[in-house]
This record gives sequence, C-alpha cells and structure tokens, in this order.
Amino acid sequence: MAYNLMIQGTMSGAGKSILTAGILRVMRQDGYRAAPFKSQNMALNSFITKEGLEMGRAQVVQAQAAGLAPSADMNPILLKPMGDTTSQVIVGGRPIGSMKAKDYFARKMDLVPDILRAYHHLEECADIIVIEGAGSPVEINLRDRDIVNMGLAELVDAPVLLVGNIDPGGVFAQLLGTLNLLSQKERDRVKGLIINKFRGDIHLLGPGLEMFRSYSDIPFAGVVPYTPLDLEEEDSMSERLMNRRALPGDDSGPCVEIAVIRLPYISNYSDFTPLEHTPGVKVRYVSSAEKLCVPDLIIIPGTKNTIGDLLYLKSSGLAEKIQALYQKKICPVLGICGGYQMLGQSVSDQEGAEHEGTVEGLGILPVRTLFHADKRTRQSSGKTAELPGFWKPMSDLDVEGYEIHMGQTVRAGDSTMKPSSVTGSGLEFGEQTNEKGQSFILSEGGGSDGCVTDLALGTYYHGIFDSPNFRNSLLAELFRRKGLEAPAFPEEDEFVYQEKQLDHLADVLREHLDFDLIYRAVFQKN
Repeated sequence: MAYNLMIQGTMSGAGKSILTAGILRVMRQDGYRAAPFKSQNMALNSFITKEGLEMGRAQVVQAQAAGLAPSADMNPILLKPMGDTTSQVIVGGRPIGSMKAKDYFARKMDLVPDILRAYHHLEECADIIVIEGAGSPVEINLRDRDIVNMGLAELVDAPVLLVGNIDPGGVFAQLLGTLNLLSQKERDRVKGLIINKFRGDIHLLGPGLEMFRSYSDIPFAGVVPYTPLDLEEEDSMSERLMNRRALPGDDSGPCVEIAVIRLPYISNYSDFTPLEHTPGVKVRYVSSAEKLCVPDLIIIPGTKNTIGDLLYLKSSGLAEKIQALYQKKICPVLGICGGYQMLGQSVSDQEGAEHEGTVEGLGILPVRTLFHADKRTRQSSGKTAELPGFWKPMSDLDVEGYEIHMGQTVRAGDSTMKPSSVTGSGLEFGEQTNEKGQSFILSEGGGSDGCVTDLALGTYYHGIFDSPNFRNSLLAELFRRKGLEAPAFPEEDEFVYQEKQLDHLADVLREHLDFDLIYRAVFQKN
C-alpha cells in the first residue's frame, strides 16, 4: 500500500498542476517511486498513451516529472467539454458517451469503483501517490458527491496541502475562507498551507504569515515565487491563450509570426508549446478577423466541436480572412485534427457525434470528412512524403505524434468514401479548389495521413512539432520566405526541453517549500 499526499487549491488557477509536478520531481530526485493521480479532470488538452487510451495532458507532465510512462490510471475520468452544458465522458481512457452536466452529476458516484481501481493499480508500483484536486474543495453545492477533493481524500486517507494564489490578491482570505468552510474532519486533513505565485520581496509577506497564526494553527509549508516556466497547463483559459505569457522564446530581433486560431473549443493547444519557446518565433492566439492581420503562417488547431467551431470561423469573419490570405498566396495554412477537417470542402456529422449536420468547409484542401461515433485514439509515426511547394524542404522526414479524432477524411478520388455519402453541401470534390492534394505522411504500417497542396497542409498528428527535424525545417522555410536569415534553432526534442523545465521547477520548490513538513505529512498520518 502506497503513502499519499493531496494538493488542493482555493480555486481554479491556484497552480495545483505545476506544484504537483514539481513535488513529484523532488520526490523522484530523493529516490522515491512517486506517481501522479487525478480522479477527474476537465480539459480539452489530452494525450494518447501507447495503449491507445486517452488522458489529460497535465497528468502526462506529472508522469514525466515522476519518471514514468503516462498511464490512464493516473487520470481515470476525463471530461471534454463539447458545449456549455455537455461533455464527452472518458473513463479508463475510453469514451462512454456524451452527457449533460446534470446527468453526469447524478451518475458520477457510480464511477467511484473505477477511480479506486485505477488508484490501486498505481499503488502496485509506487511508494507515494501525489494526488491533484480540482477547483476548490468547498464548492458547497457539490460536496455531497465529491470525488475529486475532500471526498477522494477521505476515500484514500490522504493528507492535504492547501494552495492559494496570491497573484490576483486576497490570498489570506482565500486560505482562511476555504478552511472555515471545511468541516472539522476535513480541516484536520490539511497539514500545510502554500502561497503560490508571489512576486516581489518575500520579507514583506512575513507579518501577514505571523498574523495568520491567530486565525489558524495550520503551518505554512512555504511561499513559492512567481516562476516563468514553459510547462503545459491544464486550464484552457491559460495565460498562453490570452497572449499574456512571457516565454523563453520571445525575441526582439527578426522573427516570424505564427497565428493560431483560438477556437471556442480549442483542444490540444500544447501542440504549439515547442513553437512558443523557439527563438525568433512569435506565436499569437487569435479570436477575431481584425486581429489576424498578416502572419507568416496560420494554424487552425484541434477542437472538440469541429462543426460548431467551423460555424464560428464563418460568423466571426475569420474564415473569409483565412481564405483570402490563402488564395492570394500571402501565407501558408496548416490544420491539425479538427483544423484539418475544417480546411476541407465539407464536414458531415450525420450521427450527431459532436454537432449534427453538414457544413461547407473552408475549401482550401480537396478533402471531405464524414463523422461517425467511433473515436480513433493511437500513437502514430511515419515519414513525410515528397512534398510540393512551400512544404518541399519538409520532405522525407521522420515524424511521430498521436491521433484523437472522430471521422474519416478522404481526398478527391478516394474510393473509401464516396462524395455521395456526404449529403447536404451540394458540392463535388474539386468544386471549391482546383488543387489536387496528396498524402502528407506515409505511415509505417503502409497507410497515409493528411493532405497537402502547394501552400496548405492538414494532418491528424498531434505533437508533430515536438521533434526538431520537422519543426525546424518549417521555421527555416518561413524565415526564407520572409527574406530573413534564420537563427540557430534548438536541436533538442521537446522531452529534453521539458526535463530541464521540471528540474528548474524542482530547484525552486526545494528552496521555498519545507519538505521536512511535507514528508512528515506523507509518512506520519494521524
């Protein structure tokens, strides 16, 4: 039976995911077999394990911090929002259907055995399990059916560290208010408090820490300074998507600008992390036609609601602007997963897998997509084909990634899905574009992925920028096309880069957290 520790926060955005990763890395460095666990995660940033199971990206980062391969046991329930009140529910790495919030709330206690089964699997190979909570433990309307905060802590008898975020202000009120709303039994589980994201002179906070003792006898485990890191976050409304995050790759010299369309249901924006920290590259997340301007590359990312987000592109004017920039050959366009589907001539969801109906695509690639209920989840690898036009320098490169999608996308002339099987658009292949597409990636198993023309590319491969060969070839061509000399790009792959970030995080936490207190909480349960 493993020991455990739970990291809970006073609110969403307290920094639980990153602190959990850092504590796991410290424990690994200290010689412990530590593993991450989050019973329920709501996120559109997901990953596919080698077994083809889907899990949240935050737990993937935490697994790397612990030196483990990602496992769906680390995140037994994943909720992927598809609308304001509906989410796809994934249990044990497999989708079990889409549910309204009220229906999931009524059923979620039935999933406790799945949660405990996953937890006990992790116990077989771990000394310590570090558990991440979600949101706040004192959402009083949810407490009687809690499976992710204090309810889970009681199920697995976990001590708790409570984290408050000082950055928006009011951190002492956050901490004290949370403690006061806990029952005495729950409060007894809290073994330490952490103030996160502190900016400035830490000595100025000393009087506040002393005064807090008159309100609570729970000790502070430390004050963590605001630390710029390039680690994947769980929250889709992160600073990254708001274009507010200072990244290591920011550069005041000559640069190329990549515009990523910020779709309402954007998923797997972690695909662009490697681009963000590359010198000479500016990545902007754009949600309006006015702010698109004239970038050097447009990327349409993945989405959990392809048709819904395609309709958003059209209503916002972004579709027309992207089409104009492409047709005038001003900049290349790249689509990943749902973005690839949108670049085609039509998307048809006759079964209502995500958004029932058929909608014309942007007409940039000669492909069509037909949705069906089955979900393709797998890790993939292959070699890029002999590519045309702008993409030619990216030919014959080894690439790998992972696929998470519903639907079948075929090119013009492909007999596996007849144009007549997609109804409602009234369009035939080639009607919107005279370009003939070809395969982008030739897979190791003899198949192929994606479609490419002289200035447009679509692929189902998430994570394609993680490997430096394709990423750096693409960026070098963007610099050449702009008439600039490309800088020296990093040759390390994304895994190595993330390792350095995690080691830096561990150094910061060792300096600013009381690990004697933390280990006592782990090993000396009352």
